[in-house]
Amino acid sequence: MKSYISFSLPLPMGFAGAFYACSIPSDGPNKITEFRQSKFNNVVPLRPASQKWSVAQDRTPLYKPLRKHTHHFQHLSFTDEFYVKHAQRLDEVRNAFREAGENGVEGLMMIDAVQRLGIDYHFNEEIEAILQRQYTNVSSHGESIQDLYEVALRFRLLRQEGYHVPADVFNNFKIKEGKFKQDLTKDIKGLLGLYEASQLRIEGEDILDEADGFSSSILKAGLEHLDHQEATLVEHTLEHPYHKSLARFMAKSFLNDLQGQNGWMIVLQELAKMDFNVVQSTHQRELLQIIKWWKDLGLAEELKFARDQPLKWYMWPMAIFPDPSLSDQRIELTKPISMIYIIDDIFDVYGTLDELTLFTEAVNKWDIAAFEKLPNYMKMCFKSLDDITNEISNKVYKEHGWNPVDSLRKAWVSLCNAFLVEAEWFASGHVPKAQEYLKNGVISSGVHIVLVHSFFLLGHGITRRNVELVDNFPRIITSTAAILRLWDDLGSAKDENQNGHDGSYIECYMKEHQGSSMENARQRVTHMISDLWKSLNKECLSQQPFSASFRQGSLNIARMVPLMYSYDDNQSLPHLEDHVKSLLFEEFPY
Repeated sequence: MKSYISFSLPLPMGFAGAFYACSIPSDGPNKITEFRQSKFNNVVPLRPASQKWSVAQDRTPLYKPLRKHTHHFQHLSFTDEFYVKHAQRLDEVRNAFREAGENGVEGLMMIDAVQRLGIDYHFNEEIEAILQRQYTNVSSHGESIQDLYEVALRFRLLRQEGYHVPADVFNNFKIKEGKFKQDLTKDIKGLLGLYEASQLRIEGEDILDEADGFSSSILKAGLEHLDHQEATLVEHTLEHPYHKSLARFMAKSFLNDLQGQNGWMIVLQELAKMDFNVVQSTHQRELLQIIKWWKDLGLAEELKFARDQPLKWYMWPMAIFPDPSLSDQRIELTKPISMIYIIDDIFDVYGTLDELTLFTEAVNKWDIAAFEKLPNYMKMCFKSLDDITNEISNKVYKEHGWNPVDSLRKAWVSLCNAFLVEAEWFASGHVPKAQEYLKNGVISSGVHIVLVHSFFLLGHGITRRNVELVDNFPRIITSTAAILRLWDDLGSAKDENQNGHDGSYIECYMKEHQGSSMENARQRVTHMISDLWKSLNKECLSQQPFSASFRQGSLNIARMVPLMYSYDDNQSLPHLEDHVKSLLFEEFPY
């Protein structure tokens, strides 16, 4: 049975101020919640839209005329019969896992399928048992299998779960001269597996660099000789390798393309469709709570110049914490993320340099009395920031026995200091050295804020040593932040024929290296992002105190970046819009 009432929900930036008409359960809030888009036409930014120092900034859509779209989501009421059937399918898949575990490659294929469908959280024990058995066999007897697909799949699945599998398992597929065997060019399935495996490489693994180049070049060259279905699969894999994609965001596409007539494949498809709708319902409830919180906070009404995008902000925690059980963590994490955007708008759109300096000094002191001399909008912003910080600190203390208030305040101080540096650069016309820009940009990206809050909200491994580590920008955080910073700059860099400054690494690099072309600068940034992925991979493989959920969250931020910062010519985010519709507003028939 479907019961709902409707309300208007402002979409993320990049939706051109569109509205979704959403639905909530009839037993939800008693009154209809309506958000109205702020009118930005009278707001005059202090800097041109082309100037961009901070990650959250992209002013253009705020000044475009609004257009409206209407989409409905219907909050499903699942019957007892539905849940019984869901439980039966879970048991059937678990039984299939036990049977497939005796067959090496089939067990691996099942793991790959449930992970791509985003339902692996149901089968952690079964997956661990199969992978442990596979790892023990390979460690004891070496990799003797000559099938490239199986070797590549085993390597990827083991390594992404933190097992130390050497890259030299692929030496069996090379000739004496050190090149990959020519007959592999006909093995499309094996090449796809090799390309996927190469995405988990770390610094110094030359064979995986070669595997990436070899597999991608052969697959691209052979596209015209494949049928439509094979060509589509190859193109999708090259554009969205599993390790650099968000499984739940891609699950519908994978499910629609999934083929197979064996027993477990059919059951898996049915389970995935049912599970998708259950999780979608959870996300809808969370979103409603966030929208109510945001409206009650009152900043959207008082800070007309700032962005009003709770749906976009929620998409970050949705990606970072995909486990449906982490509902509280997703809701709480959206709150500091919203403040990153609001404070960014204060620095980039509205505040004068004198005001921004006083604001930053007051944040450093973290004293409400220090804000008395500031404009009212800054007082309101800090009051909200202080309340959110204290509420989350109290929640963490009650649940995990550690008060993180000092760590959270320290992180906000670092962010505001970095924002002020960028404001001073702009005000003085100073273009910093590329490395100086990136060092500051890692902090102003806001990633440290997000991951520090994530660490405490998860509550895993909170010790004095680990708190000191997370406070001081460990490499797992800085690598993620640099990927975000550089990808954003890569997407927003101006064409060679355009004038003005965009406040990006590319601009800083080209000024520092006179004579360097835009194309050379972009290639350098692309290479840097590739190296940063290697660094992030290494951090997730190394023995470190951070939990698997925290490491996964760091990876998921890096995976989310292309969706959040790939603007089209209309300054919209079409790929993000498609995923929002799919994940939150479109039920999966089953």
